[in-house]
Order: sequence, then structure tokens, then C-alpha cells
Amino acid sequence: VVAVEGLKVHFPVHRGGRKRRKTVVRALDGIDMTVHRGMTMGVVGESGCGKSTLGRTLVGLVEPTAGTITVNGQPLNSRSGPHRRTIQMIFQDPFSSMNPGMKVGDIVAEPLRVHGIGTAAERAERVGGLLEQVGLDRDAVIRHPHEFSGGQRQRIAIARALAANPELIVCDEPVSALDVSVQAQIVNLLHETQQEFGVSLIFIAHDLAVVRHISHEIAVMYLGQIVERAPRDEIYEEPLHPYTKALLSSVPVPDPREAASITPPLQGDLPDPAEPPSGCRFHTRCPVAVKGLCDEVEPPLRVVAPARWAACHLVEPSSTSLDNPTLTSAATNNPSPDTTDVRSPEEEETHD
Repeated sequence: VVAVEGLKVHFPVHRGGRKRRKTVVRALDGIDMTVHRGMTMGVVGESGCGKSTLGRTLVGLVEPTAGTITVNGQPLNSRSGPHRRTIQMIFQDPFSSMNPGMKVGDIVAEPLRVHGIGTAAERAERVGGLLEQVGLDRDAVIRHPHEFSGGQRQRIAIARALAANPELIVCDEPVSALDVSVQAQIVNLLHETQQEFGVSLIFIAHDLAVVRHISHEIAVMYLGQIVERAPRDEIYEEPLHPYTKALLSSVPVPDPREAASITPPLQGDLPDPAEPPSGCRFHTRCPVAVKGLCDEVEPPLRVVAPARWAACHLVEPSSTSLDNPTLTSAATNNPSPDTTDVRSPEEEETHD
């Protein structure tokens, strides 16, 4: 459905005191991604890696510096109406993304009015049906956002995103601002909505357990680039990139004996995106970086197995069939974390 090639977003900034100098923040620096119909692409990474910028660029809120975005093979103009109709977004904070002075019925109907879809009566019927589909009563149309809980407001946001029948919905941290008890309800609602409408999702989040529950494929981002991309279970059961391993090792493990065998979490902070490290951008924090290689040569995102991509010099594809990608000897001393309990038994039943 959606293909992204060579997507770059660079923001000019000025730094310094009296002698100010102009530099560029490389928020996105060469993103390649394909999202197929009816699938969910999970996007994970530390704060500041470019996840939200990616989502905002896809819906046209941020103008790309370079690269292409296509839907069903057709290039998209970020400023055009059809683009905004094809790709919709659910924001992290549902309250701040809604006009507090508007009634819920008008909020959900806004995409229909903007794109000239249906008559007033048809729009009213469509809005009522959408509210029922997301678990709210039809009489919610006459109420205002502040009269609802956080979870209910996010349901309204989902209804609004579905109103114009989009091909793709970008979910930018849609449950991180909600109570844990409500998060599962919203994630399950998104899953049910996807099955019913056949819409594709890009699910941006920092909660790795939630991402595993809802995603079919996962892209791991670091400092504006994708460093690993693979089907969900392969990412969690056999991560290849050292950064992916470090992310998964941050998931709490209740068994102290099991926790002792897990790779220690990352050390240090994310480098300045305006002055990224040379070579591999992760080499300054990588426990297996090779001097003279990782700090000088930038690794491309390449195919290392069927449906698996990694940007690491130390990840080598199988010499015969790409069925069993391996780490070179320099990296095999870094054990993969055990993430078998990231997904609950209930989630196993959901996906198996």
C-alpha cells in the first residue's frame, strides 16, 4: 500500500552565542519502508530517534527534504487533499489534538467535510456508526472532548481517523498517555478495526510488549535511520543488530537468574542528531564495534535473510541461502537477550 524510499527530513538550526552558526538536524536520513495492505508496521527506538517525525512526514505535517512516498504506486503530494485523506493519524495526546470548543460529532465529521464526502445527513449517519464501532454511544455527538476520559477520547480519535476511509493510519504513541488498564482496550480496538476495515497501520511506540502484541513487522530506528527490520517474532526471538539487542534487554525480567544472562542495557546518551558520529552512528555505544571499520564506514541497510534487513558490518548473510544470518566472530561474544516472556499467554493465543 505505502512505500517510502530514501526519505530525508533535515531541520536547519542555529547554535552558539554571539557567533551563531547554522547547522542541520538530520531527523530522518534515508528511510526505506514498505507497508502492505492490512498489516501493522511497528516502529521502535529511543526518544529523539525520529519516530514521530516519520509519522508526521507521512501525513504531510512535515515537508520532506528528499525521498518519495507512494500509495498504491502513486506519488503523494504532502500538501494535497487526497494525501491527507489517504493517510490519517492518531496522536499521543487525544485531548490536545481536538478543538475543545467543538462537539464530538463535528470533530469526527471534520475529515468528511474537508474532503466533501456525502451530504449532511449521510455524514451524520456515518459519524454515529463510527462512534458505535469504537464503543461509544451515538449521543456522544453532542458532547465536548473534556466530558470524556482519556481512553474515550482516544476512541473518538480513532473514529475520526477512520472517517475518510484511509489506506494507512499512523498511530503515534496512541496508548502511552493512558492508564495501563485502558491501554489494552485501545490496542485491541485498533486490531479489531484493522481486521474490519482492512486498513494498514504504522504503530509508533516505546513499549516493546505493546508493539509485539499488535505488529506484524517491526522497524528499529536509531538516530534518524532504520538499523533493523524484520517480522515481529524474528525481531524478538533472534535480534541481529546490537542496538536491537540492547533495546530488548531493557525489558524487565522477573527471574533474577534469567536477568543475569541478558546483555546489559545501553550506556550513554543518544548522540547529537546535528552532529552524528562518523561511520555507523551506533558505534559510540556499541559493545562490539570494530575500530577502523564501524567508526569509519557507514553500513547500508541490506537484506540478510528473507524479509530481514540489518545495517551492521558484523551481521553477515548466510553464504548459501540467506536462511541463517550470522554475526561475525567479533559480535558473537554479545549474547542475545531472552525475550520469551515479553508476550503474555493471552497474546500468544491472539497471534498463533
